[in-house]
Amino acid sequence: MGRHLITTSLILVSASCTVVGNLALKMGADRRGIGSTWPLSIVNGYVAFAATAFVFAFLFYAMLLKRLPLNLAQAIMSLQFVLVILAAGLMLDESIGRLRWVGITLMAIGLLIVGVSASGPSRETPPVLTSE
Repeated sequence: MGRHLITTSLILVSASCTVVGNLALKMGADRRGIGSTWPLSIVNGYVAFAATAFVFAFLFYAMLLKRLPLNLAQAIMSLQFVLVILAAGLMLDESIGRLRWVGITLMAIGLLIVGVSASGPSRETPPVLTSE
């Protein structure tokens, strides 16, 4: 498997885990917890599933950081914000107004610019990490 395919897979899996985690957390927030006092009042199966999804997102993001500089990885991972909004509209039937669509479009254009700039020549030489 090529380096770019692995990196792309890490981005997609981490973002997908974040999207699933956010959807499950919202669904869990709308349901009763296992107890009547905090924090048990917010704990249920959906919330536990969301926490698990976020842990996996964290692990895949950590693996991504081994492959990309933080500034690029974080910019690319903002894809998850677009995906969460779209998923909330599709899966939870949440309204996405015109102005929000403008914002989503601007974020997508920004992601495209970041992605294209990552493949072009860099003006800076990345630091060399050595272990002594």
